[in-house]
Amino acid sequence: MSILKPYRFYPRESIERRANQILQRMQATPNFAPQWPFEASLVADFLDLGVVWDHIPPDSEGAIAARILPDQRLIEINEEILEKPQGFIESTTAHEIGHWILHINHDEVDGISRQLELDLGTDDAAPAAEEPFVCRATAGFSKIASIEWQAQYFASCLLMPRYILEEKRTGRDLTKWSHLYKIRDELGVSISNLTNRLQEFGWIKIPKGQRQIYPGHAAIDGQQRLFG
Repeated sequence: MSILKPYRFYPRESIERRANQILQRMQATPNFAPQWPFEASLVADFLDLGVVWDHIPPDSEGAIAARILPDQRLIEINEEILEKPQGFIESTTAHEIGHWILHINHDEVDGISRQLELDLGTDDAAPAAEEPFVCRATAGFSKIASIEWQAQYFASCLLMPRYILEEKRTGRDLTKWSHLYKIRDELGVSISNLTNRLQEFGWIKIPKGQRQIYPGHAAIDGQQRLFG
């Protein structure tokens, strides 16, 4: 059995539900209760995953942003990302957690860990280390692109759950960049990830190639119900 799950399509609702379930479990554990600005490494700690920064050289397919070493329960992030804004760093960590939740076969990981424990102190050869799960930029409509989208959507749900955004939008005008930048700082995310999430909910609309922000369909519908 492979340490990677077979490819499957995850609808948005399923991915969001998994992210929310983790946040709910953390909320019930005082030492891990989520706070914002959000630190994705806290989720890794909660899931008993290590996070390390290291130099990851490119391979034949190009640069590697991060990778997972499943048998070590370890997320390894390219130290070059440390030069990026904090929001990008948190998104990268949350993205890898998304891969761990959605794409890694945990039963197989646990089996390898138990085998390694049994082999300690014996002359038997230890099981071969699994190949890292490599994360890199990709585009298109391939299965790899779909897997990367799933992990990134999970990251957005984890860092910006709807109930937190509902709180942050109160008393603010989402069509003003100054208000969005304040929300960005309070959440600890990038402005691009925030605007993408708000557009997903239909709260705002930013036409491609423009800076003007318009009320989204959800905001317009809400106003029509309020005053209609």
